[in-house]
Amino acid sequence: MSIFTKGNFITLLRSGEEYFPALEAAIHHAKYEIYIETYIYQMDEIGLRIGDALMGAAQRGVAVYLLLDGFGCQSLAKSYIQKLTTSGVQVMIYREKTSPWTLQKNRLRRLHRKMVVVDRKTGFVGGINIIDDYDVPKDATPRLDYAVKIEGAIVNNIYHAMHKLWRRMAWLQMRSKPKQITEKHFKQTSHAKTNGIKAALVLRDNILHRRDIEEAYLSAISKAKNEIIIANAYFLPGWRFRKALLEAAQRGVKVKLLLQGRLEYFYMFASHAFYHQFLQQGIEIYEYRKSFMHSKVAVIDGQWATVGSSNIDPFSLLLAREANVLMLNRTFAKELRTDILKTIADGAMQIHTEKWQHRHLMGRLASWLAYGGLRLFLGVIGFSNER
Repeated sequence: MSIFTKGNFITLLRSGEEYFPALEAAIHHAKYEIYIETYIYQMDEIGLRIGDALMGAAQRGVAVYLLLDGFGCQSLAKSYIQKLTTSGVQVMIYREKTSPWTLQKNRLRRLHRKMVVVDRKTGFVGGINIIDDYDVPKDATPRLDYAVKIEGAIVNNIYHAMHKLWRRMAWLQMRSKPKQITEKHFKQTSHAKTNGIKAALVLRDNILHRRDIEEAYLSAISKAKNEIIIANAYFLPGWRFRKALLEAAQRGVKVKLLLQGRLEYFYMFASHAFYHQFLQQGIEIYEYRKSFMHSKVAVIDGQWATVGSSNIDPFSLLLAREANVLMLNRTFAKELRTDILKTIADGAMQIHTEKWQHRHLMGRLASWLAYGGLRLFLGVIGFSNER
């Protein structure tokens, strides 16, 4: 069950154009400590800018902790990591071994969270990696994604989650513990107020919170009365999730799905296997084709909203460490809903039942081959009971 707390001041950030300036500003104003977790860190213009800001903070005495995923950051130059380290940034790699010759589950348990906390005052959660939005094909617009900037009650939850994981990884890698900073330094930046947005930080890990994000979605979908809008880049829901959406549509809820139209990976064809069933029940499906869509957001009944790192696929819902923020606030939900609908109007193509039924044989075959292959893969690594 998600525990919502008041006293949160949350700003929606659309893609890197809004996220990275806000992140840089927070880093430049840091006085005591910075924690950053990211799945991908590219040494492009954005990565160098953020890196310069982190090194500058470290050199003025701020404790900087950067946790990178071993698979997502495998192409990051060791020399650049060394440069960060030499400048005072503490860098650790989460599960550095990424051998493709093993099917062990633990190699697939990635750090997919994108979280930042600065001075236990300002937090960021979302789907945006440290990568330039313009790292897309020449015919595409900048990558589409979201994050939120948070000040208030749940920033403390973000801090404790990141601090706890850093301590655990430091122990496993025989590294020194994070620098102890007296709590009195942070009292002056407290935002413990009773107003603001009701919000909850929901994490997914492989111990105590294995299904928390999925359950948060299912709970909100089951209570939906009017509308469900989901914008998700990698959409391959299990049976419970599909059933919840179908039941919502059957009871008269208007369901809209904004999905990735530019297929980056073959397994994404697997999501097409469910299109016919969804379309038959009146669920509207739109594919975003102007560029790569990396969004992981949703709005339900104009009040419940979520922004985070979790895709709706087996890798996010069953394997990776993920982080989403849930919000119960009509103003925020309206802003996010308006932005998603604008994206649908400006850059998405609706999938119609008649055309989908008559699509070419190779397309149908590819989707079922991808779905079957993924089911086989999940069975081999020990998720044969998941649907």
